[in-house]
Amino acid sequence: MKRICFTLCVLFFLAACTKETQQSSVNSTSDQEELRAGRLFIVPLTGANEVPGPGDPDGFGTAILRLNQAQGTISFRIFVTNITLPGTGAHIHVGTPTEAGPVVVALTPPDASGTSSGVVNVDPALIEAIRQNPENYYVNVHTTPLYEAGAIRGQLSK
Repeated sequence: MKRICFTLCVLFFLAACTKETQQSSVNSTSDQEELRAGRLFIVPLTGANEVPGPGDPDGFGTAILRLNQAQGTISFRIFVTNITLPGTGAHIHVGTPTEAGPVVVALTPPDASGTSSGVVNVDPALIEAIRQNPENYYVNVHTTPLYEAGAIRGQLSK
């Protein structure tokens, strides 16, 4: 079931990208290039990954990140389900799979529909560090009242 939901989230994202690309055909070539620029990460999120646990045992989702070092931006889309919504926080943290680490990038938490998206400005040096060692970073989503420290989490990987 979780694999099906993850697949549906990815397909939803790809459909949204196709729509954005079609809409951008009226924009300049540089706008189209920017949509495709950067390093893509698709990160599965689960409660079982939350450290220190427990995270929400039923919660899961997907975070899709595009890191653009040249622009100093991270574009993101987050899709979650089976957690208390709206989320109260969403972040990229520095930390290995076995540790909780500090926030390095604040993201918009999912709304009542379980989705969020946006673009945040980030120091290009941090983007470079994430790109070089993604396994040292993770995304998580916070909820209240039960999972203020994190409901679901997913580690970036190469």
